[in-house]
Amino acid sequence: MTETRLAHQTSSRPAAAHPTVAIAFGGGGARGLAHIHVIEVLDEYAIQPTLIAGSSIGAIMGAAMAAGLSGREIREHTLSSVGDRTNALNRIWSLRPASLADAWGSGFRFGQFNLERILKAFLHDSMPDCFEDLQIPMKVITADFFGQSEHVCESGELLPALAASAALPAVFMPVRIAGRVMIDGGLWNPVPFDHLRGKADITIGVDVIGKPPGDHLSTPNSIDSLFGASQLTMKSIVAMKLREGAPDIMLRPEVGRFRVLDFLQARDVLAATAGIRDELKRALDELLSKPSRQPPDSHP
Repeated sequence: MTETRLAHQTSSRPAAAHPTVAIAFGGGGARGLAHIHVIEVLDEYAIQPTLIAGSSIGAIMGAAMAAGLSGREIREHTLSSVGDRTNALNRIWSLRPASLADAWGSGFRFGQFNLERILKAFLHDSMPDCFEDLQIPMKVITADFFGQSEHVCESGELLPALAASAALPAVFMPVRIAGRVMIDGGLWNPVPFDHLRGKADITIGVDVIGKPPGDHLSTPNSIDSLFGASQLTMKSIVAMKLREGAPDIMLRPEVGRFRVLDFLQARDVLAATAGIRDELKRALDELLSKPSRQPPDSHP
């Protein structure tokens, strides 16, 4: 589903010849593989965002785009890594022998997975080490566990920031950044479009929270209940932020039937969410055809 909002501008400045675009990729685990469609459409329109903000899986996908990878390259790498069961297991196995104990702690219990080490095995080889080496400015959203606040990473080491942003409690270990304990940024800011305000002519938010699988006739198990409860909270946060100020385009791919950890179903996720491509194209065509669009006001 797509929501398009035309911004009402009162400035008398002339319209920008080439409208700029900023985008926020949201959190949702494996559902966030739908972000690939959005990146591919932006590639088709030869649009390079002026700013990318991302939470959780949205931070990982956004960082790949910010590093200069095309949507096609991200798709191919995703399908050949997490989308291929044998390859995925081989990548996990490649953490042995020196790092397996550190990556998974004592056994395969929830809460023992070190996402930073796992990401090293799955991220594209061209991913840089630091934010400063990205081709597009990037804001990675994390949540300060003890500070009970949002923490934005936009400089320094990239990998710890991505791991922290996607460190889903009960599955992955928290990550320490600047001496602070950080967890999944999607729990604080699921679709960080508020960080785009005033940064581009057109702003886009991509919401892949979805809804719990099943229906009212089924009773969720403990894990589905945990993830479903986080979805309720995330949806509430997004609804509140939309009331404060919506992006020009709000995209919601149909991801409801997939669970947070369904990465091995990457092909199915991409097939089920392909309709978002045409929705984004229609929204872009509408906005790009408006001669009255103005460049954003400058903000610090």
